[in-house]
Amino acid sequence: MLEKNKKTIYLAGGCFWGTEKFLSLINGVVDTEVGYANGKTKNPTYEDVCRRNTGHAEAVKVTYDTEKVSLKEILWLFFETIDPTSKNRQGNDVGAQYRTGIYYQDEDYRQVILDQVKELSHLYSKLLEIEVMPLINYYRAEEYHQKYLDKNPNGYCHITADMFNKAKNFIPS
Repeated sequence: MLEKNKKTIYLAGGCFWGTEKFLSLINGVVDTEVGYANGKTKNPTYEDVCRRNTGHAEAVKVTYDTEKVSLKEILWLFFETIDPTSKNRQGNDVGAQYRTGIYYQDEDYRQVILDQVKELSHLYSKLLEIEVMPLINYYRAEEYHQKYLDKNPNGYCHITADMFNKAKNFIPS
């Protein structure tokens, strides 16, 4: 059970390596973990997700301290790392597993998320392709994917070094 001021949200923003690294740098985020969310199969492997049409999205489980950072702030930082108009693609990664999504367990989050996505939509002339829905399932990814860019600093990522610095230097209100 999470402490009273600790909450969890699941964010899919293309390849989970960079999304995890970015989110882990935000002041107030206390833990991140990469995994597979909202698919059709139980306990998928990376190979399954990439090649066997499991329907899972590469996602990051984000646990944060609500006394230090808000869900709105996390979402707006996350929005800066994605192309919200791109369907099943971020950077060089293409496929349904790279779709963008916001998955929640707490029904109280739904309206907050929808309001933020609506506000974001006013910045674009194209339709947003961000999936917003309750978390159906989540499976932790293999250990070699956890904190991947910390272990492999030259690994591929669609998120720029400037964005990592923005997350690291972000001061929540």
